[in-house]
Amino acid sequence: MKKLALFLSLSFLFSTAVFAQATQVWIVRHAEKDKSNPQDNDPNLSEEGRIRAGDLARYLKKVKFDVAFSTSYKRTHQTLDSLVIQKVIDYKDAKSLIDSIKKNYEGKTVIVAGHSNTVLELIEAFGGKRPKEMLTDDDYDYIFHLSVKDDKARVKMDQYGRPHHL
Repeated sequence: MKKLALFLSLSFLFSTAVFAQATQVWIVRHAEKDKSNPQDNDPNLSEEGRIRAGDLARYLKKVKFDVAFSTSYKRTHQTLDSLVIQKVIDYKDAKSLIDSIKKNYEGKTVIVAGHSNTVLELIEAFGGKRPKEMLTDDDYDYIFHLSVKDDKARVKMDQYGRPHHL
């Protein structure tokens, strides 16, 4: 009887691990910011950026997000505003973000808004391969979809809205 109980327990644990769902992580850089005041360290989106934020909502219209993560800057929050997500959580660094998602949102669908100098690093931190060597200050139209399971991530890159590189 003990062997049967042990066998059933191990079978349950194994099947749970095998069938655990991957976490779906979408990563996007904030849309175009207003550059009219070079001294403003926290500008709003420009008119072009507001249009791109709407394009993001149209691109992701069939995706149901459980939560969104954003840096504390206005432009990252405003990029996500058109998605109408109930819960938006600020993050400060990649490690705490990754830890929070893996601990609290495993098997869920999340979106992260970052910056040109953080997006690719986030992909690597999730265990994915960098799909581009770098993002420039003018790269606003890329979006990355990661399917994360354990410490590995499959990465798909796409573009949305008006192509930035014509």
